[in-house]
Amino acid sequence: MKCLIVTAHPLNGSLCKLLSKHVENKLTQISHEVTIEDLYAENFWPALTATERKSYYGESYDSSNIAEQVSRLQDAEALVLLFPTWWFGFPAMLKGWFDRVWGPGIAYDHANDFGPIKPRLEKLRKVLVVTTLGSPWWVDRLVMRQPVKRIMKLALLGACAKKSKLQFLSLYNSEKLNEKKIAVFQNKIEKALATWRE
Repeated sequence: MKCLIVTAHPLNGSLCKLLSKHVENKLTQISHEVTIEDLYAENFWPALTATERKSYYGESYDSSNIAEQVSRLQDAEALVLLFPTWWFGFPAMLKGWFDRVWGPGIAYDHANDFGPIKPRLEKLRKVLVVTTLGSPWWVDRLVMRQPVKRIMKLALLGACAKKSKLQFLSLYNSEKLNEKKIAVFQNKIEKALATWRE
């Protein structure tokens, strides 16, 4: 499959970058075609521009400044997102990628009556989210009810890629990890990716 890996962490030595490299290696080992999109390294501009917003409901969304990102998303049969969860939400860089790249005519089409949008990411079949959180599991799951997972599953994929299957892996207490805990989590990633052979 054509696999797109999108990472969003400002530090090169971060745990997210380590996990991203691990995912890249595993996907390559099982013969997938891998493309890396490191939003910070590429100096991606996350804020929706005035021109883009004005064209949102026009005849054609102006994606001229993000043509490469759009092309990679539309080509992807599988998507891996690696990012830290900050304040129980997406980092601004990744949120901006959704705002700008998952636009009309790209990820979805507007309905004529401005009703429910129509999905366009028909190629996208598998999505793996790998995220790190400083909080313990019970805060995310029991108190906050996994807001990032719900937005990913119901809002983004539910609206734009209905045929995709979501796998979601969260690494909790990420500021208190040792090598053994990281290795256990990497094994979870490997098990998730092993299903992509099918």
